[in-house]
Order: sequence, then C-alpha cells, then structure tokens
Amino acid sequence: MGFRHVCRLLGAGVLVVSALTIGSPVVSAEPCPDAEIVFARGSDEAPGVGTVGQAFVDAVRAQLPGKSVGVYPVNYAATGDFGNRAVFPSTMFDGVGDASAHLKAAAAACPNTKLLLGGYSQGAAVAAYTTTNPDVPASVHDHVAGIVLFGRPTAELLSQFGAPAANISPSYTGKSLDLCAPGDSICDGSPGSLLSSLAHALYPLNGLVAVAASKAAGRLA
Repeated sequence: MGFRHVCRLLGAGVLVVSALTIGSPVVSAEPCPDAEIVFARGSDEAPGVGTVGQAFVDAVRAQLPGKSVGVYPVNYAATGDFGNRAVFPSTMFDGVGDASAHLKAAAAACPNTKLLLGGYSQGAAVAAYTTTNPDVPASVHDHVAGIVLFGRPTAELLSQFGAPAANISPSYTGKSLDLCAPGDSICDGSPGSLLSSLAHALYPLNGLVAVAASKAAGRLA
C-alpha cells in the first residue's frame, strides 16, 4: 500500500487522535533547556511536530517535572505527493538537512542540553536518515541522548517512491527505540487495509507513546 492511499484511509482515525491531543507545539523560549526533542512530523500533517509528536512531547514533559523540555519541529514539507518524483523524496532530505543543522547548532550553543531525535511515519524516515548524515560530526551524534521512531516505513515501501532504506546508524545502538504497532503495514510490511491504516494512526492511543515517553524520560533525566 502506498503512502497516498494510507493518507486517504486515515481520515477518521486521525481526527479521533487530533481531538484527544491537547495543545500545540511549543518551542522553548529558554536559550538552553534541560532537554530538547527534535521531532519530524508525519505525511500531510500541518507544520509543527504533528499529532503523534505532540502526544510524545506532552508525555515526556509529564514524566520530567521540574525540568525544562524544549521542542524543535523539523522544518520540511512532509508531503503526501509521493508519486511526484520532482517533489518526493527530495523534500525528505530537506528535513534531514534541517534536523542536522539544528542538532549541530544546539550541541554547540547548549552543550549541557540533552537532545532527543524523533519522528513519525515519513518523519521517522527523516530522523533515521539524520543519524547517518555524514555532514553531522560524530561528536554531535554522541551528544544526542537517543532516538525514538514511530511507524518507520519499510525499505520496500520507501523504494516504491525512489527513497533509500531508512536505516538507523550503528552509532545509535543502545539508544534507539524503533516502534511499530501490531498490524501497522507501513512499518511491518503486511498487506495494507483499513485496519492497518488505523493502526498506523493510533500511536497516541495504543500505549506505545507512553512506553516511548517513559524510556525517553529516562535518557533525558
């Protein structure tokens, strides 16, 4: 199943999740927060960290009372126009460039801030690609406390649209969490269906955001 077809099927599921998600992405006004989450939203989500990203940020903040947790929404198109090779996958690599530049700037300006990289769906691929970006020095990758991915697209699915496999760098071994909901065809490679599309949309409701937030909070504490 292609991303475009998935987006059409998500409809009601995304609305349900959006209705239950409180707040909007907030970039910390503090120059150097205790921790910062750099998150790439999913396909066709409005600019910001997206529904899954906001649920994750809120859950992490709830588990770190007394600590300031900033958030940086990766700036990229998150296009759903997957069949347009003039647009996709180049826009994903715009996101990789933006995330990489921010990680380098944050590590230099705020060396005591613990950084966490994350992404959902197409954004999970963006985050994974960022870990292998040779333009990011090893010292910056070492500064990132962890990476959390939700619904990372399979290599087979990405290849359908001319994108390479979104592999996580071995340098992130021991500090990566790659979550795929049961029945989510985007990340598990199973045949697509309405149920698998809903499985891909409902990470804030299926318990995996809470699991991820607990593990992430442990790395950011």
